[in-house]
Amino acid sequence: MNIYMTSGTFDFLEKIKDKHPGETIILMQNNENAVLLHETERKTIFSMPRSFQVLESLGNLGEAKFVVMNHFPIIEEDRPLFEHRFKNKEKLLERLPGLIANRVLRPLKSDTYVILTLWKNEQSFKDWESSLSFKEYFNEKNSSSKQAALFIGAPYIKKYFIPETKTL
Repeated sequence: MNIYMTSGTFDFLEKIKDKHPGETIILMQNNENAVLLHETERKTIFSMPRSFQVLESLGNLGEAKFVVMNHFPIIEEDRPLFEHRFKNKEKLLERLPGLIANRVLRPLKSDTYVILTLWKNEQSFKDWESSLSFKEYFNEKNSSSKQAALFIGAPYIKKYFIPETKTL
């Protein structure tokens, strides 16, 4: 399974989404930009996407209203170590209130991994963010200089809202 993302104006991306009703596509936005996310085992519908392989998957992408993308720029030789950190961690997330889906994404043409979580609402994410489960998932309690050496640059987070779909 792969995930592809592209950015643009909300109206432009909405037209692309509307042209492909049979695909798993999520349109999201924040105050900076809009993003269209396409999950598929086939070729993407985007002409120049950011491309990722799904390494770990929990839940289905539908029904979410809030999306969080944790970005981790990783040194090439330390990719296996980073991937091992997130291997089989779904059990830490399975019963989280408000969590709809989780994806661990390996970049296909860049060095930045993405941990994608989709939530029922923003408050569900905030509740998890202040929990012990969050620290366990991201290994914050065991931070070391070796883990810090994995990163090419500083990890960063992007948050998006999924607007209500229009009814005809």
